[in-house]
Amino acid sequence: MTALPPPELAAGPEPVRPSILVLRALGLGDLLAAVPALRALRRTFPPYEMVLAAPEELAPVAEATGAVDRLLPASAPNRAVPRTLDWPEPPPEIGVDLHGNGQASHRLLRTVRPRKVLAFAAPDGPLWQAEEHERDRWCRFLRWYGIPADPTDLRLPHPGVPSPAPGAVIVHPGAGAPARCWPAERYAYAAAELRARGHRVVVTGGPDEEELVTEVAKRADLPEPDTFAGLPFPALSALVAEARAVISGDTGIAHLAVAHATPSVTLFGPVPPDEWGPPQHPRHQTLWRPDQRRHGNPNGRAPDPALLRIKPDDVLCAMDELDKLDARSRTS
Repeated sequence: MTALPPPELAAGPEPVRPSILVLRALGLGDLLAAVPALRALRRTFPPYEMVLAAPEELAPVAEATGAVDRLLPASAPNRAVPRTLDWPEPPPEIGVDLHGNGQASHRLLRTVRPRKVLAFAAPDGPLWQAEEHERDRWCRFLRWYGIPADPTDLRLPHPGVPSPAPGAVIVHPGAGAPARCWPAERYAYAAAELRARGHRVVVTGGPDEEELVTEVAKRADLPEPDTFAGLPFPALSALVAEARAVISGDTGIAHLAVAHATPSVTLFGPVPPDEWGPPQHPRHQTLWRPDQRRHGNPNGRAPDPALLRIKPDDVLCAMDELDKLDARSRTS
């Protein structure tokens, strides 16, 4: 374990505020899984400016965490390490590699000349552990450096804008890769059954998933106003915060449901829920049907076989469990 150095403030009447640069140039779910680590850094270094290197579109999410002062746009295709960081002088006091465990992200942080780098790949860093939950991993990483971190510190505040469909069941058929996408016709079957049971069902997707959203909604015979592709983050956050439940694969909106304590049914395929899933709680139902192998390729070009073993009736049974939980909470 390595003690961190105190900041060195510039001499003169207006000292430069010391900064921490955190690299996590990944997606929505990755950022939400790192919220406990970001808040731990914020609590430990309150005078520092906290800068997050991440995709530009995640700026509203970073702001919602309450732990980030500024987003530095940084991204690369296929979740790779960005080639450069557009960091101005002076160098940050501390660089924190939350991107991964390799030398590429470690070297990238070194290019901006921080006084100290915290990284799994650093000579004084902790050992990377395979098959560790993502939230636990980064909190353990910070604790190695003497920074207290709580992996349960996940909640986001309500965004303060109205939900476009309060009380609805959200069906989100997309994901970052086909390996984590359950077939559209199965989502549609589940959506139609839930609507027949009296639930309002809406379909969501990213800005490039309008065709998929439309297909699921048409197959389920949902009205056109109940489709939302490419919602801005505040509206999506409000939709999730006030939803009856969220049904999705292992993707960003599932993490957003956890952040708002919204009931969820999450379908896992190539990656097990004990590495990326929600905290264990009856309001979060996880479905996973592996065979002998534990892992598949999360970036594969076809739905993972474990994901395809999940049937629409499995999703409906999980929703039944959420309905029972809701009924018990109303009568207790």
